[in-house]
Amino acid sequence: MKKYKDLITPFEESALTSWVSEYPRPQLRRDSYLSLCGEWELFDAKKGGKFIGNIKVPYPPESRLSGVSDYDGNFEHVIYKKKISLPDGFNVGRLLINFGAADQIAKLSVNGALVGEHTGGYLPFSFDITSFLRNGENELSVEIIDTLDTDVPYGKQRKKRGGMWYTPTSGIWQPVWLESVPEEYIRSLRITPTTSSVTVECAGGKTDKRLTLHLEAGDVEYKFSGSSITLDITEPHLWTPDDPYLYYFTLTDGEDTVKSYFALRTVSVDTSGKQPMICINGKPTFFHGLLDQGYFSDGIYLPASPDGYVRDIEVSKSLGFNMLRKHIKIEPEIFYYLCDKLGIFVFQDMVNNGRYSFIYDTALPTIGMKKAPEHRATRRRREMFESTARETADLLYNHPSVVYYTIFNEGWGQYDADRIYGELKSLHPDRIWDSTSGWFEKKDSDVSSHHVYFKPVRLTAHAMRPLVLSEFGGYSLQIKDHIFNPKNNYGYKTFHTQAELTDGMKALYENEILPAISGGLCATVLTQVSDVEDETNGIMTYDRQIIKLDADTMRAVSKKLYERFEKSN
Repeated sequence: MKKYKDLITPFEESALTSWVSEYPRPQLRRDSYLSLCGEWELFDAKKGGKFIGNIKVPYPPESRLSGVSDYDGNFEHVIYKKKISLPDGFNVGRLLINFGAADQIAKLSVNGALVGEHTGGYLPFSFDITSFLRNGENELSVEIIDTLDTDVPYGKQRKKRGGMWYTPTSGIWQPVWLESVPEEYIRSLRITPTTSSVTVECAGGKTDKRLTLHLEAGDVEYKFSGSSITLDITEPHLWTPDDPYLYYFTLTDGEDTVKSYFALRTVSVDTSGKQPMICINGKPTFFHGLLDQGYFSDGIYLPASPDGYVRDIEVSKSLGFNMLRKHIKIEPEIFYYLCDKLGIFVFQDMVNNGRYSFIYDTALPTIGMKKAPEHRATRRRREMFESTARETADLLYNHPSVVYYTIFNEGWGQYDADRIYGELKSLHPDRIWDSTSGWFEKKDSDVSSHHVYFKPVRLTAHAMRPLVLSEFGGYSLQIKDHIFNPKNNYGYKTFHTQAELTDGMKALYENEILPAISGGLCATVLTQVSDVEDETNGIMTYDRQIIKLDADTMRAVSKKLYERFEKSN
């Protein structure tokens, strides 16, 4: 008998087919694309290679959509297998296999020979499998070990889920695909905009570099040598959430051609006014946001289709929000592309590792004890956290929607915050860096970042840093037939009807947030986009079927926030 209710989302009709057809890496597209999403064989390595069943990649095995979630064992050590044959003429030189993410340690073998391995559950990785191929059919084997090693960033997964901790996911949980590239090929792009120009840097490709960039806007072609080009844009069209304009281009280097895009957008801090402010394109901006855990009732760590991300973005914008704080999770790149395309700011958290203490990291700070020594961290934990943080910032560098990073959240795993801030800020000075979201503030950070639950919002502006309310609210409402776990309800204030919840939310913003804007507040993050398992404090149900708040009321509240901010600045 099932312990929890199956909650069906609106995106399941296009499940799998969308992940097969959707190109997984929007900022480095090639015509050579062969999706490996679909059925793989799954085996339990802990039980002598026992066959579990056919699993639907890219859904994690614990999810209902995977097809194997009712397995009576666990998925700590599994082996994926799939036989492939390449279409005629597909391989033009080198063959790469790309993984969006697999949790936590993945080892790839081709035709029985080990190709390589990757550690870390959230970032993409690739292998060149050219020399391992043979004519005709080839067998891929991916061995994955996930013991929820706390030295490796693991986010809000926990074996004993409940409350603010969620069902753990293992194995492959993002798209897998093949691409064919010439012997010398473009490996990455680094795109740096201003409000009137953009610099495109190209890594890899031919050593004697003569490149061609074709910009779709104006149908203009630029030829250049070397590894970078700066384009001055006449009549620049700036990117904002209200007008998310993207410039698409094609870059050719020898025999390799990729498609990408950029936006004209800058992020900065202005300390010259009455209060320090975060500016977009040189203009002080109010960030009216939602906490976004990135969990779905169909695929857990992955929506049934990218339409799940579209739903979250569009509903958030329809209520007047202009920002999502992606909380302790890194999404597939298609999510960030949709934020770029549809127009919403992203505050991106780094993924925590290390052990979490409810007393030390949450309970005592919530009642006011917000100064404490930092955690100790083993060498391995430091290396894993810092390398993942650097790779995360590199991965998201080109996305105009990503304007802000959080390093540590509520003290969880926090160590050497000032040093890590300095290193990451020096690598990526064009983003806002929040060193310590919530509490345990140290010397260095771009913002003064606070969480307020269970008591009125009363904040004091910082003389040199923008004031950010990076979490608040958490108001709970259960909707009948849309509850994951009827036996447990987790939230910070309980309401019984949608009208009551809307009235409570309106009062919270009008009585506590609006006055704080006059005192320098420039960003807020309401908990949260959707219910997540036991948590019922979302503006939508976990299955995304019901919006709990009245849209007209929330749009009116949002308008007041933006108008108050404009008058204050």
